[in-house]
Amino acid sequence: MRARVAAELEQRYEASSLTLKGRVAVVTGSTSGIGLGVAQTLAGHGAAVMLNGFGSPSAIAGVIADLSREHRVPVAHSAADMSKPVEIAEMVAQTERDLGPVDILVNNAGIQFTAPVEDFPAERWDAILAINLSAVFHGIRAALPGMRRRNWGRIVNIASTHGLVGSVHKAAYVAAKHGVLGLTKVVALETATTGVTCNAICPGWVLTPLVEKQVADLAARERLSIDQARHALLAGKQPSGEFATPQQIGAAVAFLCSEGAAQIRGVALPVDGAWLAQ
Repeated sequence: MRARVAAELEQRYEASSLTLKGRVAVVTGSTSGIGLGVAQTLAGHGAAVMLNGFGSPSAIAGVIADLSREHRVPVAHSAADMSKPVEIAEMVAQTERDLGPVDILVNNAGIQFTAPVEDFPAERWDAILAINLSAVFHGIRAALPGMRRRNWGRIVNIASTHGLVGSVHKAAYVAAKHGVLGLTKVVALETATTGVTCNAICPGWVLTPLVEKQVADLAARERLSIDQARHALLAGKQPSGEFATPQQIGAAVAFLCSEGAAQIRGVALPVDGAWLAQ
């Protein structure tokens, strides 16, 4: 009797532990920054990974080699342009050919541009909406049928604190990220009785290479130290006074992909150093 109970407890622990061995993940915008941090984390938990994004062939080959060697999982790359629905669908099809059926879709690719509304170039608006919002829809539309057939899937959309609050000069970005959260809720409702979940993560300031450049530029422009520039960038936004890291975003994604998160559906999870607590 005691042995049977122990065996049952062990099975429950294994079922709830954070392992993604045998799963296949697509992470858009993952050759650097947040997306690369997510890809590294998922690979670390055993998932095969389809990278996506731009970069020199040698740099991308290096990322693939590093991930494969460190985590001993299959890794491939799609150069799909996230502004083109046909290429997004082909990315999902390529993943199925090269790695297997898509179990996890992380919609991370994004671009930014800032200007007052009346000065905001129409073409910039269209580009930001295409990559930051429409690409999320097209990726889900391509991957979801297979997830439904297998009755298992995890869709994680990387939104932003700007999906929940506004900031001046970011009309397109804020509109797109609010749209991502609305889409997340709809997909969560439409899959609520299945083994597929859909959630969003809302990062605040994350220390990516792009943000590091912003820090360096601010330091040079204002004649500040790097630490002073970091503090100035965070001031008034992120009360923790610390940047989140791509690896922390990756850990949040991995949790949402776990069996422990099977009944977390349609949420917007902030990783923002208390930005939204103000």
